[in-house]
Amino acid sequence: MRSRREIVFRLRQEAANALLAFSSPNLRLTADAPLAILPGGSAVAALLRSTHYARELISIASSILEGRIPVFNSTVDYGKTIAWRRDPMHNIETPPAYFRRIPYLDLARAGDHKFIWEINRHQHLVLLAQAELLTGDAKYGDHVFRQLEHWWRENPFQRGINWTSALEVALRALSWVWIFHWIGTRMSPGFRKRFLAELYRHGLHLEYNLSLYFSPNTHLLGEAVALHALGRLYPQWPRSTRWRRMGHETVREHLHTAVMADGSYFEQSTYYHVYALDMFAFHSVLEDVPSTYIDKLGCMAEFLASLVSDTGKLPFLGDDDGGRLFHPYGSRSQFARGTLAVASLLAEKRYFAYADHDLAEMATWWLSRSLGGAPSLDAIPSASAIFQDAGIVTFRRSGVVALFDAGPFGPGNAGHSHSDTLSLVVTVGAQEVLIDSGTFSYMDPEWRSVFRGTPAHNTICTDTHDQAVSGGPFRWTQKPAVQLLAHHFGAERDFADAACSCQHFTHRRKVEFDGLEFWVHDHLEGPPGEHAVQLYWHFAIEPRLISPGSWSIGDIAVFSAEGGVVETAWRSRCFGSREPAWVIVVRRRAPLPLEFNTRLRILVS
Repeated sequence: MRSRREIVFRLRQEAANALLAFSSPNLRLTADAPLAILPGGSAVAALLRSTHYARELISIASSILEGRIPVFNSTVDYGKTIAWRRDPMHNIETPPAYFRRIPYLDLARAGDHKFIWEINRHQHLVLLAQAELLTGDAKYGDHVFRQLEHWWRENPFQRGINWTSALEVALRALSWVWIFHWIGTRMSPGFRKRFLAELYRHGLHLEYNLSLYFSPNTHLLGEAVALHALGRLYPQWPRSTRWRRMGHETVREHLHTAVMADGSYFEQSTYYHVYALDMFAFHSVLEDVPSTYIDKLGCMAEFLASLVSDTGKLPFLGDDDGGRLFHPYGSRSQFARGTLAVASLLAEKRYFAYADHDLAEMATWWLSRSLGGAPSLDAIPSASAIFQDAGIVTFRRSGVVALFDAGPFGPGNAGHSHSDTLSLVVTVGAQEVLIDSGTFSYMDPEWRSVFRGTPAHNTICTDTHDQAVSGGPFRWTQKPAVQLLAHHFGAERDFADAACSCQHFTHRRKVEFDGLEFWVHDHLEGPPGEHAVQLYWHFAIEPRLISPGSWSIGDIAVFSAEGGVVETAWRSRCFGSREPAWVIVVRRRAPLPLEFNTRLRILVS
């Protein structure tokens, strides 16, 4: 049921959009490039020109010039001319109709909007502008200008699928900001006039379409960050003062309400935590924020640093969106390294042992910091910890990192949560052992159900039911009640004990770890009668049977679970891609209560 306040907001929003539809692109706007607040592109390029990062970037840029553009975990051959409104995976294209009339959530009619929107964020054009700075070759910028002119023809203001999400408008606007900052001096007068007018109209669209009710999460945050950036960087524009104030107030309010006391982001997704931290960090680059803002950003960084492995690999708990605020290229599991590098420089406290390559991805472009310098290493996490608001226990000893999900689903509809309560993921050094299966798809109902369901996670499923009831691709109902019962981190052994009550069943799991072995004890209670119970353990390495109930996990570990069998499963390392994986399943059909004892022994070389 919508509140009266929301109804009034939406009516005003649609009235404003109706008026905006008639706005003219022939606006007389001015701006100087490069933008005064951001680091000079030439100075940044001088820092990066001889690095491995620069060579990788130029290689990607060369591929983009030929029409082969990285999208998520694959490279799509768009040819010489990009069909901006076409889903390249399903070959479905929507018309340039008024954006409210585009059925972008209908896979059959509009295709997978995620694949359409990703290319329309124009982050590949940002990379081309960077390539021009690094090489001095104008062919990269010329390609940017041609693509922008084509995009304007194919995507008139508020027409088509690329206007249906305000967040996508925001991310595209930020891309255009970087393009103007770095190569705006090469724009012809006519092109420059059109560019600034179209950028301004992006700001108008954002002003009247903030996701205050539709998606008050990273959607709203990203939109506010972009709106503020336009107001801050273009102060001479008619609505810049209003945009700067609206954007900044929204970001500050979101930081206060959406970031928990333990530093976790409220959506209970590790990937979205990275997204949010990047957005908050970039906002602080542009605005003079108070020390309390930086302190909260530091809490987010401390939480993230405790989640990643010693090599910076980010475990996926909850949804993996596949995108990134800046430079969405490379391994998604390594994105947290660049985020931690930025946060460390902003907070003047090192949260992770990042390398020059991690600085180069974002920090150097945003802050123009020299490579090689870093604050103290004292803050790098090396011990187990508990995050009460997130409900996550991290076990860390001797290069072994494990996450025990002992917390609830996210609030409200819990749209980006998975049915993974009491799951355990384990990494040994750089090698994943026990894994989360990932996300793969938002739009395909069957695959969406597979990847976010309980059987895709290292926990217990009863009578083939998920831990909650799906109310759609981004909605859970009848969510479980979860309680962390006890925990202790000692000199010789750590343990945590938690319980999950759902669908009339109560699952209690106790995890103990001494640096060499994990012992997992599961206890299940429920209604009378026999029940089908499945205990799942998903692996990054194919298990090899060495004795009844015991498997070797490469040369990393030995896993023991009485009655288990190895089966094939799926994992997704990045949104939009999937690959075969392995799962050990222990099945019982019996009256309750039931108990399971599992052991994972880490092999020390």
